Amino acid sequence: MIHKREKSAFIRVAIVDDHQLVVDGLVAHLHSRRHGIHVAIGESSWAGLLAHPEFPVDVVVLDLNLDDNVPIGAKVRALNAAGSSTIVMSRHAESSSVHGAIRAGALGFVPKTESADELVRAIHSAAAGHRYENGPLAGALSGDGKALDPGLGRQELRAIMLYASGRSIREVAGDMGTTEETVKSYIKRARRKYRDIGIDLGTKILLRRHGIREGWLTPE
Repeated sequence: MIHKREKSAFIRVAIVDDHQLVVDGLVAHLHSRRHGIHVAIGESSWAGLLAHPEFPVDVVVLDLNLDDNVPIGAKVRALNAAGSSTIVMSRHAESSSVHGAIRAGALGFVPKTESADELVRAIHSAAAGHRYENGPLAGALSGDGKALDPGLGRQELRAIMLYASGRSIREVAGDMGTTEETVKSYIKRARRKYRDIGIDLGTKILLRRHGIREGWLTPE
């Protein structure tokens, strides 16, 4: 059960990253300066954040690619429901994942290559209920258009989604009412189109992870 807290003079923040050194570094930096931010939670897992006695907070700074098979969109929606705004961060951001987080309600994206001052500005913006419009976010949301959409045809998308779910080529062909060779062609073209926008789906493991991030698959 989530309990409401009294309004604080400080912005109460949670830092969630699966690298403890990143968590410790951000906590130390934010605590060392006078910018109206209090880091109430420093956690290395999504489950740890939800179980923390200080949760919910005003703003959650969330690693985009926590290795837990929970889609980023589901996390952001859960935080919104709890009353927390979200800033996502990543070292190697896939534009499609950033777009999914923003579409779900995240209020900003800050690459880990940026300075901590950039994160401070994003936190203040999110705490005020505003999207933090910076260069990296604009690039992820617009770019040249290819960054958001690999341009898959309807059958290519259906084939790769079914294949990502664990079905064999033969099973996908049966589901789609076509031949195995046609399915192989759809999947090959889909992988090539994703590769063209910088997303490697060359193995079933990578494909499944991407399917979970995109919401095609539900984590077990």
